[in-house]
Amino acid sequence: MKRLLVLLLLALALGATWAKDAAPLAEDPVVEQRMLSISEEMRCLVCQNESLAASRADLAQDLRRELRELIKQGKTDAEIRDYMVARYGDFVLYRPRVSPTTWLLWGGPFLLMIVGVIVLMIYLRRRNRALAEAPLSEDETRRAEALLKEEK
Repeated sequence: MKRLLVLLLLALALGATWAKDAAPLAEDPVVEQRMLSISEEMRCLVCQNESLAASRADLAQDLRRELRELIKQGKTDAEIRDYMVARYGDFVLYRPRVSPTTWLLWGGPFLLMIVGVIVLMIYLRRRNRALAEAPLSEDETRRAEALLKEEK
């Protein structure tokens, strides 16, 4: 029991000495804040479902470093976005621009919904017509009359 306690205390002491301080994000908090706001609007090219700001991938860290450099060079947010799109394509943006190449992306869900509603309406009308036109058999007529007599 004593050995276990000594080993546990030794492990805690060594763990504390090996711990590292968090690396500062940037020398300038204004640059860091601007980089975070820009990187929230961009997709990590490795993770694909995370923003560049939230991703822990090596490529995401490199891209954030590149964003910091562009900000330090005095580029505007629009120039930085244009640079990233020119280099990595529209996929890097979480909200791609509306252009002829992305019309289907933006309008596709609405178009699919409209087609679905039209198909559903056509199906329901045809089914209602078929039910209205189909005569009842003699057995079905007798059962319906019996049910109607029971209600009275």
